[in-house]
Amino acid sequence: MCYLRFDKAQMTNLQESLYKEMLITNRSGAYCSTTLVGCNIRKYHGLLVMPVPELDDENHVLLSSLDETIIQHGAEFNLGLHKYQGENYSPKGHKYIVSFEWEQVPTWTYRVGGVLLKKQIVFDTSIYRIYVRYTLLDAHSETTLRLRPFLAFRSVRQWTHENNVANRSYDEVENGIRMCLYQGYPDLYMQTSTKAEWKYCPDWYRGLDYPKERERGYNASEDLFVPGYFEMPIKKGESITFSAGVAPIEPEQIDVLRQNEVDNIDHRDSFYHCLVNAAHQFRVNKDDESYILAGYPWFKPRARDTFISMPGLTLAIGEKDRFEAYMETASKAIYNFINKEPMSIGIYEMEQPDTLLWATWTIQQYSKYTSRKDCYEKYGKLFKHIMDFISNGQHPNLFVHDNGLLYANGRDRAITWMNSQSDGRPIVPRSGYIVEFNALWYNALKFFEQLIEENGQEEYAGLKDEVGKLAEKVARSFKEVFLNEYGYLLDYVDGQMMDWSVRPNQLFAIAFDYSPLDMKERKSVLDICTKELVTPKGIRSLSPQSGGYNPMYVGPQTQRDLAYHQGTAWPWLTGFYLEAYLRVYRMSGVNYIERKLIGFEEELFYHCIGTIPELFDGNPPFHGRGAISFAMNVSGILRALRLLEKYNNAME
Repeated sequence: MCYLRFDKAQMTNLQESLYKEMLITNRSGAYCSTTLVGCNIRKYHGLLVMPVPELDDENHVLLSSLDETIIQHGAEFNLGLHKYQGENYSPKGHKYIVSFEWEQVPTWTYRVGGVLLKKQIVFDTSIYRIYVRYTLLDAHSETTLRLRPFLAFRSVRQWTHENNVANRSYDEVENGIRMCLYQGYPDLYMQTSTKAEWKYCPDWYRGLDYPKERERGYNASEDLFVPGYFEMPIKKGESITFSAGVAPIEPEQIDVLRQNEVDNIDHRDSFYHCLVNAAHQFRVNKDDESYILAGYPWFKPRARDTFISMPGLTLAIGEKDRFEAYMETASKAIYNFINKEPMSIGIYEMEQPDTLLWATWTIQQYSKYTSRKDCYEKYGKLFKHIMDFISNGQHPNLFVHDNGLLYANGRDRAITWMNSQSDGRPIVPRSGYIVEFNALWYNALKFFEQLIEENGQEEYAGLKDEVGKLAEKVARSFKEVFLNEYGYLLDYVDGQMMDWSVRPNQLFAIAFDYSPLDMKERKSVLDICTKELVTPKGIRSLSPQSGGYNPMYVGPQTQRDLAYHQGTAWPWLTGFYLEAYLRVYRMSGVNYIERKLIGFEEELFYHCIGTIPELFDGNPPFHGRGAISFAMNVSGILRALRLLEKYNNAME
């Protein structure tokens, strides 16, 4: 039985299936995303969505969808599905779906009378091309297959509407056509593996409706251009592949290249393997550099996300070489920043004050996967440059005060991962001594001290003592500033301003390898977080007992921004919470960890199939929200699984 499988009853029930999404990506930053019933419900959905750097820095939807029609004895059965304004659906091809399965590639099986048709989608990993393959499994009479492409040629941030500017002309190519609706876009080549008849009958399909955009407070309607359709006979046992890409392809190569892609696709046959596949989807190669995309469908490579995600997306699944490739690119961005050079690497937000701190944590994870000796040889120089940069006050918004703690100004601009803003101002103005900044700082100092002691040259002896004394000062100051009489940590302290909110950022101080707190203090912090912040879908960003609790991430942008970090639950924090739990309770916490991870497995069958969304509502029923696939979340769960495996092995 296929792990990711949905039967006819599930697929034909639109209340359930319409909001289950799928995502296929390639290494060039392009993707294919729609719902399991093939009905687009977001402006980000499309079969071929890709960057067009000649226009801007966004992705663009070229091929929005492809309707397939089965024709027998002159009767037409359209297998497509579109939602129009006013809760109208046409055609209603979902009623013919027998099943959806995703072992290697997403596979639909349709039954129309005596016709049994299988459909599969494959994305080329290296170029902008998608393959849609149709196999006629059964038929009792002559059958014709008709394919009708819906074109958008627009940014994922915009809509397209009927207009007189669109170029409706086409050129014939071998087994297909090429079109380009607007100047500046590449040509779209649509071809079939067998000879097809092209019927040119251009028209606009008006008023397509995207309910997810309305739910998010945006306009939700557009028109799509349909230039005509391909039509060809198909025999029982025969397969026909439709190819759409920005370069022509020889028809006899379509199935060869498609099969080459299939042969290199891993199976999604378990919770773990689904997450491994999801981890691979965030990989983007551009200009010989390796990037981690922060999430789909609207995020770009971001520095903080890169460093938090990197260990889970690579080391936790045994991909050391991939870690080193990501780190090679990220190191260039780090040096651009600390040397005050123009940014030559496409990683955003490197200037955020905690970015370099997260980079030190990432390097530390590499040492735990390899050895501190190997880590020092490979990244010791980089680590020292980062520590020198911070210690010497060279960062424009990160200062080492006399008490050893790091201070950053976040009153006017969001500077932490809690980065939502309203009217240009941070909704959570975390400023001053920020708890996770200083937890990261103490951890980095202690790790640096250990690296120098074990691997450094003799001339570094003085540096080791200097770093050790600073770490001791930070530990004392950390307790004095953050630890309160109720047994948990203040979120930030800025002069007389103290944030007493119970937030998850204090978890980092007990999850890292080095903590300034003793075991009793760690247990107190952990118990309060467990009581007030833990949900089945992640760790709340704010306790329900704290003022301003707003756990439902719904409504227009402004409303969602106000809830973004005020009670919503974040799965990536679960990895750190579980790490802290095992540090406090050790072997006795293993069963608890296993139970917590089970709650995430069921999420692979909701929202975006086989991956974890950006965040969840903080209150039951804990609906998934935001981006359909989020790198830090996938990484956090993979790290937790790796940690659990380590403890289980130790128990054997």
